[in-house]
Amino acid sequence: MSQKKYTDLQNQYASATQSRDQLEVEKNALQDAKARNEETLRTSLLTKNQQVNQLNESLSGAQEQNTQLSADLRGKEQRIAEMQRILDQKDAAVKALRQKVGDALLGFNSQDLQVNVKNGKVYVSLSEQLLFKSGSTKVDPKGQEALSKLAAALKGNQEVNVLVEGHTDDVPLRGVVSGAKDNWDLSVLRATEITRILTQGGVPAGQVTPSGRAQYVPVAQNDSPANKALNRRTEIILTPKLDELFQILEQN
Repeated sequence: MSQKKYTDLQNQYASATQSRDQLEVEKNALQDAKARNEETLRTSLLTKNQQVNQLNESLSGAQEQNTQLSADLRGKEQRIAEMQRILDQKDAAVKALRQKVGDALLGFNSQDLQVNVKNGKVYVSLSEQLLFKSGSTKVDPKGQEALSKLAAALKGNQEVNVLVEGHTDDVPLRGVVSGAKDNWDLSVLRATEITRILTQGGVPAGQVTPSGRAQYVPVAQNDSPANKALNRRTEIILTPKLDELFQILEQN
């Protein structure tokens, strides 16, 4: 074999070896890139799976929370509806009570006796002229008649609380009058006397509360004899019991 041919073969071998080595390097590089890409894809897939699981958990929690909120809302709506039903019943009871009391007290002078509805309560306002002589704590016969009729209208009604409020004008007492040292005493003693008459007429004692307000809740300025007479009064306040409503409110 000639030297030239031998040299050419050597050169071809060297070139082939170099190409093989280059291909091996490129192959290794491709394998490394493939491995990195596969690892990146696996990591990405794992992250996506974790995100999907978190979203599913969040969705499940949201659905459970929404279900609970819906149940709470339905419960509140039911309680509101129940409260409205009780309030409607109470309003109807107040109207019926006002009618019954008004019918029982027909015939009395409207200046001496008034029956009104205010703030969901029935107010029976009786003047001093109807009930008492000046400074006295003993109810006059005409006043006893009115109170007896009122007691008869309330008798047997277990669903009404009765508050008896005594009121005076601002003229101070001179000394001790009928056992009263001042207008506080006078208003309380009068309210207590009226309470006795109501309970003797059949109103359960546990439903009646006497109280005295003296001159501190006037309905007119104490600047004339007529206005002072308006302030000398007794108010009997009839309030339907709301036990059911209070129970519902306590549940909230």
